[in-house]
This record gives sequence, structure tokens and C-alpha cells, in this order.
Amino acid sequence: MSQPEITIYTKFGCGFCYRAKRLLDEKGAEYTEHDITMGGPKRDEMLERAPLARTVPQIFIGAVHVGGSDELHALEREGKLDALLAG
Repeated sequence: MSQPEITIYTKFGCGFCYRAKRLLDEKGAEYTEHDITMGGPKRDEMLERAPLARTVPQIFIGAVHVGGSDELHALEREGKLDALLAG
């Protein structure tokens, strides 16, 4: 089984974005990053996928909207992140 597609929406200079990407990197997870610092179509895409999202990062693993860095780290603490990453 292949790893689900991971998408992370970030902004330049965002410490929470850095933390989330660092955890994904430590897990060896491949992800697509969209920098929405200047807005544009990827910001619109993020808001379409997560209408209530007003902060970054916004992380999607497969069809699951994880949320931000705090939620990603909570999954790791609960021992649920590896299973989600495995699909």
C-alpha cells in the first residue's frame, strides 16, 4: 500500500509550519507544500478544502483534514500518526 497524498499549506516565516514539516520529514513522509503567503489560487483551494481554516499550516493526509501543527503533533503523541501516514 502506498503512502496517501499529503498536502500542507504554509506561509513564509511561519514557525508552526516549520514544526509540522520537520515532524513529517522525521517520519520520512513525502508531501506537497503550497506557500500561500501572497494568497492566490492555492489559498482559495485551501479554503475550499477547509472553509473554517484561518491559520497555517493546514495539513491534509489523504482525505483527512488534520488541521494545523498542534493537531499533527497530537496525533503523534497519541500514536495515531504512523497509521494515518501508512494509509
